[in-house]
Amino acid sequence: MAESEMLIDEPPETIPFQLQFDNPVASEIKIAEWNPEKDLLAMVTEESKIVLHRFNWQRLWITSLGKPITAICWRPDGKVLAIGLEDGSVSLHDVEVGVLRSGKVLKQVKLHIAAIVCLKWEIEDETGEFVGDENRNMFHYEDRTSRFFPPAPRIPRIPGVGSGDPGSMENNEDSSQELLNFSLQRFNLLCSGDKDGSVCFSIFGIFPIGRIVCYNRCIFFYTVACMSMLLELSSDLRKLMVYSCVQIALSKDLSHLVLLCFGELVNRDSLSEEASCLYKGSTQNGLHYLQLNTSIFCERKNELHQVAQQASNILELIEVVRFSLSLMHKQWSDVLTVFHEKFRSLSSLIVDHGLDSSSHEELLSLLCGARTSPAIHQFLVNSLGELGLKRVSKSFDSTGKEMYLIIREHLQPAVEIIGFRVGELRALSRFHARYNTIGLDEKLIDHFEEKAGMLLIQVERLSRILSVTLLQFQNFFSWLSKCIKLMSEQSDQLPQPNSELVVVFLRSLFNHDPLGIHLKYSKQCPHIKVHAATMERVEELMMIGGFADPKFLQRTLVEEFDLLQNSCKEAFLLPLTVISQKLRCEDVMPLYSFPSMSSFNSAAVPTSLAYYKNLWADASTCSKSRNVDYACFRIPNESPEKTNTVGILRGLSCCSQSFDKEDTLVEAMFLHIQDGYHCVDLALYKDCQLLLLLNETVVSPNSMDRAYMMLVDVKELSFFSVSRLSAGENIWEFCYSKDYVIDLDLKDWKVRFVPHSLVAPLAVSASRGVACLFALRRRALVYILEEDEEDTSDVE
Repeated sequence: MAESEMLIDEPPETIPFQLQFDNPVASEIKIAEWNPEKDLLAMVTEESKIVLHRFNWQRLWITSLGKPITAICWRPDGKVLAIGLEDGSVSLHDVEVGVLRSGKVLKQVKLHIAAIVCLKWEIEDETGEFVGDENRNMFHYEDRTSRFFPPAPRIPRIPGVGSGDPGSMENNEDSSQELLNFSLQRFNLLCSGDKDGSVCFSIFGIFPIGRIVCYNRCIFFYTVACMSMLLELSSDLRKLMVYSCVQIALSKDLSHLVLLCFGELVNRDSLSEEASCLYKGSTQNGLHYLQLNTSIFCERKNELHQVAQQASNILELIEVVRFSLSLMHKQWSDVLTVFHEKFRSLSSLIVDHGLDSSSHEELLSLLCGARTSPAIHQFLVNSLGELGLKRVSKSFDSTGKEMYLIIREHLQPAVEIIGFRVGELRALSRFHARYNTIGLDEKLIDHFEEKAGMLLIQVERLSRILSVTLLQFQNFFSWLSKCIKLMSEQSDQLPQPNSELVVVFLRSLFNHDPLGIHLKYSKQCPHIKVHAATMERVEELMMIGGFADPKFLQRTLVEEFDLLQNSCKEAFLLPLTVISQKLRCEDVMPLYSFPSMSSFNSAAVPTSLAYYKNLWADASTCSKSRNVDYACFRIPNESPEKTNTVGILRGLSCCSQSFDKEDTLVEAMFLHIQDGYHCVDLALYKDCQLLLLLNETVVSPNSMDRAYMMLVDVKELSFFSVSRLSAGENIWEFCYSKDYVIDLDLKDWKVRFVPHSLVAPLAVSASRGVACLFALRRRALVYILEEDEEDTSDVE
């Protein structure tokens, strides 16, 4: 339907917002979110395809990851799109560089076991006002790597060879560095929640630094003293069994996180250790509002920034090493396959001629000047030939050059920079007062640094083995070439080669692979023989200091790399564990209840979470907080009380900061939508405004579909103060019993008539002042919410 036709049919008194576009969409949209800085709208279709549009509805690209997409979120600068997947992974896409290439994949990180259902990316507050020392925000940390090293190597790309790396996709030449360059500027956290109730925190979206783990469908909260699943609230104990996260929001100062989740809350007046598993007492199935203390992120922001910056770069370089070794192994295996296929026919000819010898024995006989057998003559002149030998020799020559290139430009620089960056972490770990509190352990870092040095020695040894091996192959091919030439001329004179090198080749390389064992992953790694004198020298050097493992030369390169990865995991797992122990659940507020989780469709209940600046300095719950949390939710139709009601709650993170929880209050209000309308979706908008999508429930057969978009200014509403709830009570029942429900009249607020039946999702952009609505008949409608807003479409 054309825009002019719709405007004619609209009642003239209900046009406060300007309709910008009304366009069809090819598929049903299940997720949509505006870019916070650019005129871009990211949408996820029912088929889990990602579609990127401009404000003027110009489609930039459409792509698919091949996996079900369950959540999306923009980085605050608008350059990166985080995509949550059903397998628990988060995929980061650089849409700024990849606008014309279907969004370049920066990184894919496995953060969860279950499907990710909500994402929130928050950057540090520009004001720099954080909890902790007064001069902490003045601290500046310089990454010194660029002083001593050229730019970090990328994952090698050889023409005709695909990457095949699951963590770093193709077309990612500078992608990881582009992502980390921003990380050098500002500290940021990506929060992700999954359908089993677990929440993960990742610095820069790459480095996991904190986790609230869900186990056996019960949420565990870590404390400094011990791990406990009991939340002490006022005078009673409560245990929350989380079934699924719904939405998360992180405060601007990174000190608090609020979480909406579905689950069961067990209230107990007393809970003994023996009876803790019996779950006796009142239980509540429903939506709960959790507030977590994440002040460790702002108190130790600088320390975490430094550790995460070095760790993220180290992890990227480990990926370079892993793929370099994998690619070199593939190249070497391919060229050896060509070699053995060419020489396999010699064994068949020996059997056909009734000889009782092996291929390398026949070649040794030829080398020593013995009489040439018919089998070796037929093989060299007819089967292999001079042309076939040249092809094999050329394959080894080109493979050797490519492997040298990988070692020189990728593998060795990556290992060197890993060693330097681990050394930087080692220097930081010696400041025990600052870095032990975030889990940077000096002994683990020392062990990590030792493994990095040993790996560098292994890389240098691999380079020498490669050089010697290629030299021996080329000398062998040169001797065979002369033999073939003389045999073709029917001459009895054999060439005088460097017979010693040929003998060594036939005995040690013809049927053996001393280079490949350093590149091949195997459950039983071979034991490398080292001369006794060399081992004695190594043990003497160990006594001087620098390393504690004298047997590293007896290991292969891939075995040493595995040890490096294990030491890396140990060193970086401790900060994750320590920070997780410092994340505390301070409060939980039951919002509403329903009979059972099995019969309830949680996806059909719209919710919205946000933090806003404190504009109510005199409010009892928010007087000491710079940021106030807001939670908005619709009471489900399954609720036995008054339906079609929207609840707004604010100040849970504020009241949890009070020392006297008996006197603290949380503020709430409930808006009852008038009969004849049904709330399809809702979203918190800037300056504490609430946007509602309402469908008419009573429609005559011959009339057109009718819906309304309503903008409610929350600041003009009166909140009710709610004291601590008693056991078994939720805030909806409390407010309903106190008659704290306000009737919402469409005539009192800004309302826009929409000539369609609307469906979720509702995408709102506070920076652009626009909203995108989706109709049941697969149409997308873009409205300008600001009346004085000029044309917001940009030409970039």
